[in-house]
Amino acid sequence: MLRDRYGRTIEYLRLSVTDRCDLRCTYCMPTGFKGFEEPEDWLTFDEIERLLRAFARLGTRRIRLTGGEPLLRRHVTDLAGRIAAIPGVDDLSLSTNATTLRRHAEALRKAGVARINVSLDTLDRTCMESITGRDSHARILDGIMAGKEAGFDPIKINMVAMRGVNDGEIERMAEFCIGHGFVLRLIEVMPMGETGQNAAYMDLQPVRERLQQRFDLVPQALELGGGPARYLATRDGRSSIGFITPMSQHFCATCNRVRLAVDGTLYLCLGQEEKFEFRPLLRAGASDAELEAAIRHAIELKPHQHDFTARPEKIVRFMSQTGG
Repeated sequence: MLRDRYGRTIEYLRLSVTDRCDLRCTYCMPTGFKGFEEPEDWLTFDEIERLLRAFARLGTRRIRLTGGEPLLRRHVTDLAGRIAAIPGVDDLSLSTNATTLRRHAEALRKAGVARINVSLDTLDRTCMESITGRDSHARILDGIMAGKEAGFDPIKINMVAMRGVNDGEIERMAEFCIGHGFVLRLIEVMPMGETGQNAAYMDLQPVRERLQQRFDLVPQALELGGGPARYLATRDGRSSIGFITPMSQHFCATCNRVRLAVDGTLYLCLGQEEKFEFRPLLRAGASDAELEAAIRHAIELKPHQHDFTARPEKIVRFMSQTGG
């Protein structure tokens, strides 16, 4: 197993297959942003598979496809099938904004993607257009239902809670998710880049107490994908609400994940600058043993915790550049 210098087991890799997105969520990517990676600098599917096989040999068993918007990468379903077939990978999931999920849901499910997370910050069409910069309401909701029809389970709805933006909709979103059997995950915005630093941060601790009373929720010990959310569940077990609180109650001591950007850069922490570039090694013909040694070295770089609280201005890269 991969263990960092603080004794944490790293068995979860979030793989960004593109830094492009068809939306412009205010906390993620600035309006008019043009600083995308050139396609020739993207890892190819062969390079991705080779690197992920090395990670899997070292104990990585969870892979999540992210972006940008991963469904914008051509033939991403083929890539999903290749990853699902890697020995040792037993959990393949996808994060998406769902705008094109109707087109891809069935093929992704057949390729081996078991679970999806959908970014949905509001159920109000006007508010959604304000947050995403696009009139995307109908396509996203249709995509979510396509995912349900395709048999993804669970379907997690990720809602970034922002004070004065969508904080008045949290109960409505909870009712929507409970009614459909989805898992709602409320997320505190992180100060990544100018977009994240300008977003209206909201402490989720009071929200948790409010929802627990309103919906008669009980603590849930069941793991739902190995991520950082702390869950409460409805008493009938039909639905859950998770809270991802990197600011008010960080989870750095149990962090089990790293992020591989589309250009092959491995980011060890969202709130620090430590990274390792794998593309030069892959394109220089590194052996499997050399790749595995590089992975072990990279994991040793993983910092103890983020600096979001003490130095919220520190990270200048945007979330879309890091990978979701």
